Amino acid sequence: MFESVLVANRGEIAVRVIRTLRAMGVRSVAVYSDADADARHVRDADVAVRLGPAPAAASYLSGRRILDAAARTGARAVHPGYGFLSENAVFARDCARAGLVFIGPPAAAIEAMGDKIRAKAAAAAAGVPVVPGSGGPGGDGLGGDGPGRDGPGRDDDALAAAAAVIGYPVLLKPSAGGGGKGMRVVHRARDLPAAIAGARREARGAFGDDTLLIERLITTPRHVEIQVLADAHGAAVHLGERECSVQRRHQKILEEAPSVLLDAATRARMGECAVAVARAVGYTGVGTVEFLVPARTPDQFFFLEMNTRLQVEHPVTELVTGLDLVEWQLRMAAGEPLELGQGELRLKGHAVEARIYAEDPANDFLPTGGRVLRVREPAGPGVRVDSGLLAGDTVGSDYDPMLAKVIAHGGDRDTALRRLDAALAQTSILGLDTNVAFLRALLADAGVRAGKLDTGLVQRRFSHWVPPEPPGDVLAAAGLRALLALEPTGPVVDPFALPGGWRVGEPAWTRWWFQVGGHHPVEVRTRGRAAAAELAVGAGAPVRASARWDGGDLVVTLDQITRRYTCAADGAAVWLGRDGHSWELREQQLLDAARHTEQGADGTVRAPMPGTVTVVDVAEGRQVTAGARLLVLEAMKMEHVLTAPVSGVVRELRARPGDTVRRGAVLLVVDP
Repeated sequence: MFESVLVANRGEIAVRVIRTLRAMGVRSVAVYSDADADARHVRDADVAVRLGPAPAAASYLSGRRILDAAARTGARAVHPGYGFLSENAVFARDCARAGLVFIGPPAAAIEAMGDKIRAKAAAAAAGVPVVPGSGGPGGDGLGGDGPGRDGPGRDDDALAAAAAVIGYPVLLKPSAGGGGKGMRVVHRARDLPAAIAGARREARGAFGDDTLLIERLITTPRHVEIQVLADAHGAAVHLGERECSVQRRHQKILEEAPSVLLDAATRARMGECAVAVARAVGYTGVGTVEFLVPARTPDQFFFLEMNTRLQVEHPVTELVTGLDLVEWQLRMAAGEPLELGQGELRLKGHAVEARIYAEDPANDFLPTGGRVLRVREPAGPGVRVDSGLLAGDTVGSDYDPMLAKVIAHGGDRDTALRRLDAALAQTSILGLDTNVAFLRALLADAGVRAGKLDTGLVQRRFSHWVPPEPPGDVLAAAGLRALLALEPTGPVVDPFALPGGWRVGEPAWTRWWFQVGGHHPVEVRTRGRAAAAELAVGAGAPVRASARWDGGDLVVTLDQITRRYTCAADGAAVWLGRDGHSWELREQQLLDAARHTEQGADGTVRAPMPGTVTVVDVAEGRQVTAGARLLVLEAMKMEHVLTAPVSGVVRELRARPGDTVRRGAVLLVVDP
């Protein structure tokens, strides 16, 4: 076994790999960008090396600097995690030349499976069914251009011709990468040119390669993947399947093992196909073979791709098999034989994973960002958290917006789902918008509960999801927190120093106006001491209330119901969290509250997240209609289209292609 391993990654996956290294007694070496100097993975590692001045994301993509860090610290192997250099064949070869073990498959296997066109051909040659489309063996009858790099992926006209043969709807996707980046569903021929242009831009930005392939769109598909393990001595097994059908923007948000869709026979056949694909490319290590499965005919599955690395959703497989996949990665990379026979493997119980993202589900899942003010992670029987978050971290546009994963295991699926929902209710991340409340709504969906899943479920049922308005108790808690902040402390209290002052007769009301999100400000009135106050929200009648601090939490009793809120402040903003929800409340002065209008009604278009302007479709003075595309913003390696909030004339156009903008920056104004 290696004495020292460098982890060439960041965030929750770096923390998770370091956890196994520590358990195995292996010294861990972390690397970090300037933006990550105080990150959790840096603190957890035995040694940490700065990668030098560079854009944050580029630091983790610099193979030269990572190899230099390994040499300086005496590391004998490199674990790439996922993303960044994990599927980079050049880096794998560079590791070998430097005398380091790359903890992953051979470079040739990465190349074969990293290009979706070649991967599809290899799978078909191994007798595994593939989705009809361009890039397959012999071009799938689409011109005979085969899987080569100069085939339909290089030529827009050839892609259009292939689409005409396949028939609409079709799916465009980059050949060089995954994660949903660059994927486009196209329903009509007239929409194809714009989709190709956008997919190529996004693919270049995410993978440095704009080669595309086109496939028949499988309607109501389910996304099922098989975990495989293969050693360097010819042994290979599969560890069953994971269902990853619940997605948005072609990216997974909920995964589980096993799938309720498969029977034992289909599971065995799909597992055999996955092992066949791995053997076909000489695969060693831990990998995942992904399949598209028609919901109505699950025995007719199609090869989708192979991920030549550890998957984000690997914890669900670990929980149902009892295996540590990172440990097995290390053992097989060190040359140990795979001491597991296929007949020995059993799946125990059920596991479900939810991915927590910095994003706004009510705004088409656009990434968000900000400084993390407070983090509370859940605990309990059958609950696991993989996280790299610390209070004080800044979530920007340099990296993928995934923050953490919450995973629950139970004896059956219902138990796992209940435990996951309870764990998310305990989760609180204050300082930026996340999808935690949305995940709880998703878990409550009847289709999800029944296991009736497909990749379009979120789009169909939650395309117009709006978070519930903050309940009155949240506004009451904000008022009581403000009251606590005004109360004098000490053994002697001057009655004139009390928030309501002192007067003959009843005490005076103290008034605040709080605004939550884009909602109108609401008046909150309090009088008396926080321990025994009267409180009124809006036009409601006064009620008895009390509040106190308990370990940094705000404990409020209202109408004889006691609730606990996580709490944090950032300048004029106060964040409150409860039951998986979080709310940002801003106190407004009376005149500001009176002048309040809903954001965007005046035609101002602001950047919803920090990013880079890639396309500007309008010019100063141009007339636009509400909903028309104005510009494209790239953030976290994905493109986001901004549209006109009202019909009118473009004024104050401040955005130019290539501009880097902060969140909330005014990009242009549409004069109604």
